[in-house]
Amino acid sequence: MNGHKNILKGKIKTILQLLVSIAGLAFIFYKVPFVEVSENWNIGMLPWVIAMCIAATLIMIIQANRWKGLSVQGPSIPFKTYYAYTALGYFFNNILPTGFGGDAVKSLAFGKRFNQTSQSVSAVLISRIQGLLAMFLCFFVALPFALTHVDIPLKYTFIMCGALFICVAIIVGCLFSDKIPLPQFILNKLTFIPKLQKSLSIYRNYRKQMFLSSLDSLWIQLLTLFTAYAFFKAVGLDIDISLIVVFTSITAVITMLPISLNGIGIREGIQVALYTGILGIPAALVLSAGLLGYLPLLFQAAQGAVVLAISKKSDS
Repeated sequence: MNGHKNILKGKIKTILQLLVSIAGLAFIFYKVPFVEVSENWNIGMLPWVIAMCIAATLIMIIQANRWKGLSVQGPSIPFKTYYAYTALGYFFNNILPTGFGGDAVKSLAFGKRFNQTSQSVSAVLISRIQGLLAMFLCFFVALPFALTHVDIPLKYTFIMCGALFICVAIIVGCLFSDKIPLPQFILNKLTFIPKLQKSLSIYRNYRKQMFLSSLDSLWIQLLTLFTAYAFFKAVGLDIDISLIVVFTSITAVITMLPISLNGIGIREGIQVALYTGILGIPAALVLSAGLLGYLPLLFQAAQGAVVLAISKKSDS
């Protein structure tokens, strides 16, 4: 009975998120007709689009390397396997209701195949948090430079400070999870928790791997920021890089809120609020650039679709 209720709640939540995304897109394109947005796209964008796809592939390569580096126990698994499951994660990230859905699918599928589920989940969780910390580092480094160009409302800095505090608390909680006592009824209900706590806390003894994965996270963040820079350049916008760093980070944090389908509809509204509301760039141009940001995501998801098709074919 509880299982059916949880499934029903999940479906209702997904429907509500979908409605929020549709409403967000409908509102933004009511204010800014799509025809005006599409007028800014032309064949001259192709070099920048190719650069974005190359950056997207490099991001996947580094993510796979980070995952492999954090797999500190168990059998030695080829890099191509980590890359394949990373691609699979991107595929499911784009079809599941949250941007974290693909992480769950890839880590569980990988763990089940190689009989190391707790470590797989732990490695993916740690790497995701490290990625967020790298984003916050870039944000706070760029913020003083951005403030020399424009006045950024203080509320955005408060949002980022709050999100950083939560992120730091989570990673500290993960690394010292074995020290956190949990009620017995939770342990009885969620029997995998002790294994997960052990797998997370073990990283306290692998400082080199944590340091290297942190460096990988920084490279990934820099490539992500390059992608944002590229889709603005593709439509002819030359924006100071410090502003792109700050605004991209703010957009990423706000769209992580589970109120829409993968941030769709919310992301566009935030981009217009920042780039149009603060910098005065025409909304149609901002949306033209922002929508190009979906192309590298689709490119990554397409690789995951190929992996899924090959795996199904080999299983049959």
